[in-house]
Amino acid sequence: MKASPSHITQLKPKEPPEVMIHIEDLYKSFGENHVLNGFNMKLFRGENLVVMGKSGSGKSVMIKCLVGLMKPDKGRIFVMGREIGTLDREALDILRSDIGFLFQGSALYDSMTVRENLEFPMRRHSEKLGEITDTLPLVLEALESVGLAHTVDLMPEELSGGMKRRVALARTLILRPKIILYDEPTSGLDPITAKEIIELMRSIQEKYGTSSLIITHDVDCARVISERMILLVDGVNYAEGTYEELVLSKDPKVEAFFKK
Repeated sequence: MKASPSHITQLKPKEPPEVMIHIEDLYKSFGENHVLNGFNMKLFRGENLVVMGKSGSGKSVMIKCLVGLMKPDKGRIFVMGREIGTLDREALDILRSDIGFLFQGSALYDSMTVRENLEFPMRRHSEKLGEITDTLPLVLEALESVGLAHTVDLMPEELSGGMKRRVALARTLILRPKIILYDEPTSGLDPITAKEIIELMRSIQEKYGTSSLIITHDVDCARVISERMILLVDGVNYAEGTYEELVLSKDPKVEAFFKK
């Protein structure tokens, strides 16, 4: 006897992950220098995506277009469903409050203490956090998340390179961003400190559920941190896949990234 349709368990199709960033057919040139030539990319919710490219390949240009600091010649960029090119300055500032950016050089203010560096984005985006009479608990919480609560009253000049990178990450976390953009997070650090920064990035993703876009040329960083990789070659997303998939490629342009 056949089961009636009412007794058959209907499995719902798995919903695709939410797209946090979608770059469509991005072009950007400077005179005769064609940097981006139709670059495409998707970053999914909760993902660690690495974009690798050699120096001058267009990684920094792509990031600047992504956050609205540079206007592309052609193409569309969507961040959490909002098209960057259609937003006015106020709407763009509001959207940026949900995007954390860890700069390559940490970009701490030398004249401010660690506490004052962390308070700066809180003042700039006060509408997001609401009225806060005492900022210290939030500052200490952010610093504790990177293991540096004891540095709260220090000046940047009193910190090592790795500590500055951690403080900069704490400053990024204080606004609880949904997306974090990492620009060469291990550049200029010794191997041990670089490994610590990578482990910290992983723990932050797990704790806060952030979606992370990591721009790097550090193969070891990409191997450890990435869930998916895009290789930026000749201005396009030339190859995509996991580290394990890409490292086995016989394509000479892909092989060039992984040769020691």
